[in-house]
Amino acid sequence: MQKRKVVLLGSTGSIGTSTLKVASEIPERLEVIALAANSSVQDLARQARETGVKHVALYDVSKESELRAALPEGVQVHLGAEGLSEVATLADADMVLVAIVGTAGLHPALAAIEEGKDLAVASKEILVMAGELVMKAAKRKGVMVLPVDSEHNAIFQCLNGHQGGEKEVSKLILTASGGPFRKTPSEELKNVTLAQALKHPTWEMGRKITIDSSTLFNKGLEMIEARWLFGLEMGRIDVIVHPQSIVHSMVEYIDGSVIAQMSNTDMCFPIQYAVTWPDRVAGGLKPLNFAELARLDFEAPRYDDFPALNLARRAGDVGGTLPAVYNAANEVAVSAFCAGRITYLDISNTVSEVMARHEVQQAKDLNTLITADKSARDVAEAICAASD
Repeated sequence: MQKRKVVLLGSTGSIGTSTLKVASEIPERLEVIALAANSSVQDLARQARETGVKHVALYDVSKESELRAALPEGVQVHLGAEGLSEVATLADADMVLVAIVGTAGLHPALAAIEEGKDLAVASKEILVMAGELVMKAAKRKGVMVLPVDSEHNAIFQCLNGHQGGEKEVSKLILTASGGPFRKTPSEELKNVTLAQALKHPTWEMGRKITIDSSTLFNKGLEMIEARWLFGLEMGRIDVIVHPQSIVHSMVEYIDGSVIAQMSNTDMCFPIQYAVTWPDRVAGGLKPLNFAELARLDFEAPRYDDFPALNLARRAGDVGGTLPAVYNAANEVAVSAFCAGRITYLDISNTVSEVMARHEVQQAKDLNTLITADKSARDVAEAICAASD
């Protein structure tokens, strides 16, 4: 069985640290050969010492001296946006796992594909903003794009080995925990506080994604990702609320059969499957104990109370630059909510308004998408400022 050599972009975040945990448990199958981080110098240096990598990249060039002083001898330092692309295209790499938050992962992801590297994607922006470009490039170069998000990884597993192609797939069903406001009455949502929105019932995550989970924008982004990743139109991508987060997603086939992927709530499961695919290997992951599962519940999302899903469906249907606008406007609105500048319901209102004002263009290249992203952020910021 082949050992896969992986470049890890975003090594100091939650996905990055989980990936390093997986690598430590299956060293015969996975070797991390390069690490990259935004600005967490001491964590990056510690990881370099622990893994023995010979290449590290740091996006924040102002911390170069601090990083060099903390690293062991013999480690090559790559800096800035160019540095990310340099490590993503290392000759020894088989795969690049992108876990960078924001748009910084776009250029190194496309550079890796052009060099024939398989891509493992944990960064929503890559497929939300540039899914059309990424999947076209991957097909042209004959490389795999493997999902790390638990929902898309689950769908990938449910489709794996299916020989009938997309014509036999009725729909993809993404599961959502429902967030902390699954049962909150509609009239109370206008009073939601930041502290309440940050109390996720299932997962321990960063601030941005926790807010997105509460508004269901995370699921809207995942709908758009699935549209490009699996090549299905938005009409065949559904969401179901499943508060236990044991069923990570499902595929319904045209004969009425539904295949679901289930596991404990641990991101190491999808990471391990992505980096060892097409094999399954034993590791340190704990299987489900069905005798301990009291129940599995499912319910329809409240589309009227959580507009993110219908906004995402529109963005995915229209395509072009609109998915990038959806993502950018939401990022600005979430930041404004966290700063106390807008209300909780203003998050989705802001995104809706920015999308309505946007003149959609074809996603012909990365510069077009980045320009749309910046324009959407400017418009969203102006809308939020008007609410101050």
